[in-house]
Amino acid sequence: MANNKMKQDKPLAQNRKARHDYEIVDTYEAGLVLKGTEIKSIRAGKINIQDGFISIYNGEAWLKNVHISPYDHGNLFNHDPLRDRKLLLHRKETLDIDQATRQKGMTIVPLKVYLVRGRAKILIGVARGKHHYDKRQALKEQQAKRDIDRALKVR
Repeated sequence: MANNKMKQDKPLAQNRKARHDYEIVDTYEAGLVLKGTEIKSIRAGKINIQDGFISIYNGEAWLKNVHISPYDHGNLFNHDPLRDRKLLLHRKETLDIDQATRQKGMTIVPLKVYLVRGRAKILIGVARGKHHYDKRQALKEQQAKRDIDRALKVR
């Protein structure tokens, strides 16, 4: 039971482009404040975090521009798909993130959404933007690693 808190299901949504476009400096796990049928849509995997970002206002973190599709079997009380959602973080974490993003070139991006004990969690990353040449270098390193793994597998 000691590892029960850390047990997480497979990601329901991932932002692979974020790891390509940004160098992730630090990560934090945050809860999501959801309304009505949003959790049912998330469990069905109908969430898109590709264009999402996090802003901090008045000491609170807000998830913006993340699309959660309306629940198929919902009624007229379905939610707005692109509404801003509050993130649940400790005050110290929020202050640390806010202080980190005040540095030039730093931003906060959502990395993945998953369930922990039935509750939706989002992994957010404090990130620094990569230059174009950094991205090319990372692709070359990945390709070299793949070639080495292939060569070792053949032997």
